[in-house]
Amino acid sequence: MNSLFRFVLILTAWGFFLGSGILAHSAGALLPVKVEIPRSDQTPPFDRERQLNVPEGAKISVLARIERARFLAVSPEGDVLVSQPSSGRILIIKQWRSLEHKVHELIGGLRLPHGMVFQRIGGTLYLYVSQSNRISRFIYSNDSISRAKEEVVVPNLPDSSSAGLGGAYGHELKNIAIGPDQKLYVDIASATNADPADTRSDPIRCAIYRYDLNGKNRKLMATGIRNAEGLGFLPGMDELWAVVNERDDIRYPFQSARGAHSASEYGRVIQSYVDDHPPDEFIHVKQGANYGWPFANPDPDKGLDDMPFDPDYETNPNWSKFPESVFTKVDKGIPAHSAPLGFSFLQGTRVPVPYRNGAAVALHGSWDRSRKTGYKVIFFPWLPSGEPGVQADLVTGWLDDETQRVWGRPVDVVPDSEGNLLISDDYSGTIYKLSFAN
Repeated sequence: MNSLFRFVLILTAWGFFLGSGILAHSAGALLPVKVEIPRSDQTPPFDRERQLNVPEGAKISVLARIERARFLAVSPEGDVLVSQPSSGRILIIKQWRSLEHKVHELIGGLRLPHGMVFQRIGGTLYLYVSQSNRISRFIYSNDSISRAKEEVVVPNLPDSSSAGLGGAYGHELKNIAIGPDQKLYVDIASATNADPADTRSDPIRCAIYRYDLNGKNRKLMATGIRNAEGLGFLPGMDELWAVVNERDDIRYPFQSARGAHSASEYGRVIQSYVDDHPPDEFIHVKQGANYGWPFANPDPDKGLDDMPFDPDYETNPNWSKFPESVFTKVDKGIPAHSAPLGFSFLQGTRVPVPYRNGAAVALHGSWDRSRKTGYKVIFFPWLPSGEPGVQADLVTGWLDDETQRVWGRPVDVVPDSEGNLLISDDYSGTIYKLSFAN
């Protein structure tokens, strides 16, 4: 990027931060509010009153109930699209601003559809859809699509049907983004928890690839990315960012004592170590970078910024295969096992200050900790340096910290055209609308 342009953006960002008061105070404490539930949607878990914690003055309501709802997209007309991998469908919520909204099938017969992106090419509006084994696009017109018009732009992506994987693929759902460079970016996640075999496959199964919009000219962009769920471009900048789910059941990698851990724990799975290692990630995806997996893991013990790497005991003990210097540092850590899935940059949207200059991230929640974490939507303010600031909670309450009971798991969060945030939840089968005070 032109250095002068970046300098101007930084000055602009400083002005925004100072004017909005973001540098002076946080976005504010969250307050519990009753979830507004239409009578027709009052089935479990909404057969009783539910509360969520939201910013002061905000309210949250159930927009629709859709079983196993995953990723979201908002059409140019303002309709809400929902991927449902379990049924092979893309659903559309029409007239969702009224009590008469309807949920219809937009596309069926897909193989584990997940990410969705709208892109206009010439005079034609396309909907790109990531499936586990291919990326397709459909001509989108008048809120409708003809299934017969599917155009496969990237075929033969690896999934559980691929030869040699024995029907097993731990992270076969694909995710996509389209950049200001008019290129298609595709995440191909690992089939395993931490097996180097994923780094030797073709295509590499821990990488992000770049294609022309018609699927031609595949280029490897970055590797060492175990499972990048959400992908997105920072508005006004040619920067691809991703949230990443890191490995589970990590073994203690040091032959010396560290903190509460002793040298005798070397090579063992110690739950108290697993609880906080390795952190999940929010990364600026750079051309040619290797973010470490499965050979190196970011170390959060001194904070979630500028983290050094630790060698992975199973794949790179004591840096015996690859030195730390070959890996690119993670930009921002997210507490381990939080499982960040979808995220959205909110710059240029109608959400209120202080949320208009940052990113909202949905945390699906942990299974690999002695006490659960995640199960909420968080916010990263964007700093004048062009990096995410300190993580803050935006919506919480799906997890009861005392009882450890869970009644919802956020998957994706996207802004609509009116300044609300839409949140999907595949555990309760719900699309929520978070509305801010005027």
